[in-house]
Amino acid sequence: MGDRDQEAPVERIAQRGLYFEELRTGVVYEHRPGRTVTEADNTLFTTLTMNPAGLHLDAHFSASTEFGRPLVNSLFTLSTLVGLSVGQLTQATTVANLGFGAVEFPRPVFHGDTLYAESSVLDKRLSSSRPGNGVVRFEHRAYNQRGELVARAERSALMLCAPGGAAEGAR
Repeated sequence: MGDRDQEAPVERIAQRGLYFEELRTGVVYEHRPGRTVTEADNTLFTTLTMNPAGLHLDAHFSASTEFGRPLVNSLFTLSTLVGLSVGQLTQATTVANLGFGAVEFPRPVFHGDTLYAESSVLDKRLSSSRPGNGVVRFEHRAYNQRGELVARAERSALMLCAPGGAAEGAR
């Protein structure tokens, strides 16, 4: 028998998001690290999603616009915004994305910009049709490296209640 057989068991903690009960209103969840957007990201996303807009793909055309250069596809910005929140909020604790409410892009994103995200819980309630689940409405916000708001989105998600938690036990 080796030395491993004599070792005390080690507690293991899996990376996960937060359960319904752990999500709190009145808290700003800051998601780090940020994500620097490259030209390759924008080109790949834009072509994968069959969006032929010259404003995203054609540097010559984009140079003649008020922006003077290609814009990052706004749906890439939205996807990245939500994706930046997953590790902290919903990794392995979300059942389903239920939908988006208001989505806005107050400033453009360009190649080389770094996106930073934060989220707040707007409201939450236990699901009336799915015991052991709750519905949470998030507001996600993305800022560029200058601290300028570039995207905001409301999103509803069906979240797991903690195993044996108070919300699950109330059912």
